[in-house]
This record gives sequence, C-alpha cells and structure tokens, in this order.
Amino acid sequence: MAKTNDAADSQYDASGIQVLKGLEAVRKRPGMYIGSTSHRGLHHLVYEVVDNSIDEALAGYCDAVRVVIHADNSITVEDNGRGIPVDMHATEKLPGVELALTVLHAGGKFDKNTYKVSGGLHGVGVSVVNALSEQLKVWVKRGGSEHYMDFHRGDTTTKLKVLGSVKPKDTGTKVWFKPDPQIFTELEYDYATLASRLRELSFLNKGVNISLTDERAGLEREEVFHAKGGLKEFVSFLNSKQKPLHPEVVYFEGEKDDIGIEIAMQYNDGYNETVFSFVNNINTHEGGTHLTGFKSALTSVINKHLDKSSFAKKDKDLKLSGDDVREGLTAVLSVKVREPQFEGQTKTKLGNSEVESAVKTTVNEVLAQYLEEHPRVANIVIEKALSAARAREAARKARDLTRKKSALDVGNLPGKLADCSLSDPAMCEIYLVEGDSAGGSAKQGRDRMFQAILPLRGKILNVEKARIDKILGNEEIRTIITAIGAGIKEEFTLENVRYHKIIIMTDADVDGAHIRTLLLTFFFRQMPELIDAGMIYIAQPPLYRVAKGKEEYYAYDEAERDAIAERMGAGEGKTNINLQRYKGLGEMNPDQLWKTTMDPETRTILKVTQDDAFQANEIFQTLMGDDVEPRRVFIEANAKFASNIDI
Repeated sequence: MAKTNDAADSQYDASGIQVLKGLEAVRKRPGMYIGSTSHRGLHHLVYEVVDNSIDEALAGYCDAVRVVIHADNSITVEDNGRGIPVDMHATEKLPGVELALTVLHAGGKFDKNTYKVSGGLHGVGVSVVNALSEQLKVWVKRGGSEHYMDFHRGDTTTKLKVLGSVKPKDTGTKVWFKPDPQIFTELEYDYATLASRLRELSFLNKGVNISLTDERAGLEREEVFHAKGGLKEFVSFLNSKQKPLHPEVVYFEGEKDDIGIEIAMQYNDGYNETVFSFVNNINTHEGGTHLTGFKSALTSVINKHLDKSSFAKKDKDLKLSGDDVREGLTAVLSVKVREPQFEGQTKTKLGNSEVESAVKTTVNEVLAQYLEEHPRVANIVIEKALSAARAREAARKARDLTRKKSALDVGNLPGKLADCSLSDPAMCEIYLVEGDSAGGSAKQGRDRMFQAILPLRGKILNVEKARIDKILGNEEIRTIITAIGAGIKEEFTLENVRYHKIIIMTDADVDGAHIRTLLLTFFFRQMPELIDAGMIYIAQPPLYRVAKGKEEYYAYDEAERDAIAERMGAGEGKTNINLQRYKGLGEMNPDQLWKTTMDPETRTILKVTQDDAFQANEIFQTLMGDDVEPRRVFIEANAKFASNIDI
C-alpha cells in the first residue's frame, strides 16, 4: 500500500503522544465522567458529593445531609458523618482529603472494611467535581479540629490547615463548589430536579434527614425530606395519584448471601406497571439481574397461588404472564451489593448473576408466605391479574391488525401514511402531524426521499387510563404502531423500527399541546425504548411570520418577533411590515412548512429524553391520570410557562 503523506508519518513519534496527568483527563473529556456538560452533568456534580454523604449514612455514621443552592448557583453539601480523613497517606504523601479531591480512583470505597456498600461513579466522583469546578472549598470536622482546604479547577490553592477546635463528637464534611463556566454550557440549577433526587434518596435511606435550601432571589424555599418508613413511604408516594386496591403496602427486607434486599409493593386500579430498581442507591433504570429475579419470582408465586385458589376452576386454561401479574403494580426494589458489576460507566444495569438468585429466593419465600397469611390481598392481586390476562386474550386480534406482512408493506394501513422511498431506518424520519390540512401541506413540502408523513385525526386515546385491548382497539394508535413497525409492549423490537426519527408536529395552541402530550404518554407507556434510544422528537414550528416586500423572517416567540420587526424598520414609523400569527400548521403553505419546520438545514427539533424516570412517571400520572386536583395544582404552578399558547 502506498503511503500518502511521508512528511506526516515522519513526525509521528513519542512526542506526539499526549499524557494527561492528574485531573487533566476529566477537564479534557468531561462527558466521559458526568455524561454531559449541560443540565444533566451540572446536576450530576451535586449527586456525586451527596452520594459521599449517603455512603456515610449507609455505613451508619451519618443521619443528616444539607444541600444549599446559593444566590450565584454555587452549591454547599454538608453532612454529620465521620469527616474525610485528614491524616497523611503513607505512600502518596498527601493528606487523605487532598488525595480524595485531586486523584482519580482514590477513596475509601475501594476498601470494603471502610464501606461495605457504596454508590458514586466507580470511585472517581468527588475528584471529578473538583476538576470541573471553578473553585471548591472543603471543611472537615474530625478529631476535635476543623480543617480547611481550597482548590481552583482541580489544583490545590490552599494546603490543609487547622481553623480551630471543635467538640470531639462534632464531626462531618462540608463541601462548597462553583461549577466552571469554561466547562458547562448551563450554570443554573433546577430546584425540582435536585428535590426529586434528594426525595428519592430519603426514601431509600429511611431515617436520614436530607434538606434542600434555595437562596436565589425570588426562588427562596426550603424542604426537608425524611422517610421514617423508607420504601413503604416511597410506594405510597408513587401511588398517591392512583387508587390503591389494598390499603397496606406489602413490605419485606432481608439478607441473602451477603446481599441486602428490600422490597415494597402495592397494586392500584390502573393499567400501567411502575417498578423502580436500585443498587446501592443507584437507580438502575435499565434493570438487571436483581429486577429479573424479582419479576420471575413474582410471576411464579402468583401462578402457584392461583393454582391453589378457587379461581383455578373458573380459569383453568389461563396462565398468567409477567405482564398480567404486574398490571397496576407499583413496586420499589432496592438491593445492597458489596461488589456490584454494572454494564457501562453510567451504572444503569446490574450484571451480578448471584443477585438474581438471591432476590428470586427471597421473593419466593417471603411473598408466598405473605399471600397465605393475607388471603384478601391475595384474592385482589389474582383477580387483577386474571382480568389483565382476559384483556390480553381479547387484544390478540387487535394486535394482529398492527402487524405487517413485511417491514415495508404498508398497503393495508388504515391511515394516510405517505411513506418515504429510502428503506434504511437510520436515514428515514416520520412526521406525526395533527390534522389532514397540515398533513397535506407536509406531504407537498417534504423531501419524499427520506421523510414520511402520517396525518392524525383528532386526539388519540389517553393510554394512561386504558388497558391494552382498548389501546389496540383505537384506530389512530394502530396506525402509529403499524407505521413504526416494531410492535408494542413486550413484543416491541427496537431493531424493527422503520424510522430513527419520529417527529411529533402539532399546532401551537392548547389542542396541539394536548395532542402532543397524549402522543408522549403513549410512547412513554407503550414504547419507552424509543425514548431511551433518542428517536422521539418534537417539531418547533414558528409562531410568527414577519415580512416586508420580498423579505421575510420567522419568529418563535413575541420577543423575537418584535426584534425582527424593529430591525426591519417598524420602530421608525414605517407601517409596510406584515405581521402574521400562525394559529395552526395548516395556515402555512408547503414551502413555508418545509423552510421553517422540516428542512434539516434550517429546522429546530427537540429530542425527548428521560433523565429521571421517577419524575417522568409522576408528571404523566399528574397530567393524564384520573385525579383532577394534582392536575389543577400543576397547571396553576406552570401556567406562566405557557405564554405562547393561545387559550
């Protein structure tokens, strides 16, 4: 093979290999350590410091954690744990606190005598926070003295010093940090995001007081999270917008093969499954062996109880599936594992095989005994599961209507799908468009090579309040499922998705917002894999057209509209400027719709993500559930954000 650049090759020697020392690697590639440098990564800094305090609580040395958002969006996290060690490390010749804050993979979490179980980012957490902070200060109360250090972008600026004496029993760590504007694209903390995680941690660590204070002007508030009942209170909170089928939350905890297992569960009259799993306080939203063990044992125990019950004679040919026994179930599973093995840096799926058998054995034993001792609860659970099984059987015919002979056979679609000519899903996108009028404009304005259009008539079914047979009986939903081509629920297969961009395009009014929410509810409940894969998007059509002669611009809010108008001379007494407010997509001609909303070169589309499944579940229950009062409170609190929606 001929060389193409001898000069370049001759310069490739050891001098071309870059060595990143200390925390340089973190600042060079922050996304590898905290996921992103925007909203998600910014909040992850807080979680990492709080996790250290929670690890002290898990070890039995801490029962109070305080988090403060200061006026400048800097953060303080303080606990009453043992305090980070301040003595000199024998080999590294640095105080323990400086070692923990400046060296990757340095910490007590690797010594299982110090921490039996721990969370955090594989031991790199607090040093990563230091590396990505413009400034960080730490105070340690330990051994009768208060110690202090500070840092600038990961480098030590004030060596460890003693500030004074404290009572010997007065121990703990306080960390103050200010995220680095050189690293982060967003620097403003969201109170609700932090509150959701801290509330979750209080449920997972019963008895620990966790407070959150916001000192920013106009946002001042404080909450204290304390769950004496732990996971029982967690499930009650999750079911607060539902109608429980039995008043008591089923709860049990134990230890099997040195693995701590804690489970709380309660059925409601809804049709959705809400199961959260945690390992050492880490939300494993992709599940893993612990969740597999729980689901398997739950199905087995309930089927065995069914066989012994009076229901067996009536439904002797009916076998309950996993989906049947989990319909309407709200459950939280938390395990404590000494040496957890996670799939990937983000710790979202547990891989330890021994945990599956430990959870399965525990659930088999304890839940079977509970159902024997509580026959009323057992009957309620079995009746609910049998009802789900009958609905599943009734849904089979409706489900068949959503299947196609082949991935590209759409001739029998009941809707008006205008497909694209390309067959590579990675290159294709589909617009779910509100109404035939807008659908017609979109069909004329699109690029037929890679853009498909599916007009939707009216509002689809609210799947938050419907069972699968009713969902599959809805014509518009069947059309969507068929067009996407990947099935639904347990039969969903991501590899069969026909379009890797599924774009919701609705009018900028109340009805449009409602239709968008209904579609998002459908995808969240029935095809969550699409959201996890980053395939769901929301189109952003403009609200205004500002024109003068042949010159025209588009604006997405009033401020942008006024700025454009002023730039075009409206502020100089000229009146030949035409301002048009789009009430709906159908008011745009095909060229305008393409130019503003569909052309990949000029459009803006929002990717739908799910950073917090717990918070997302709560929002969908609030907006789309049966309980009206929480929805009214939510609307009143958030109405100010809907200024661009015509009512």
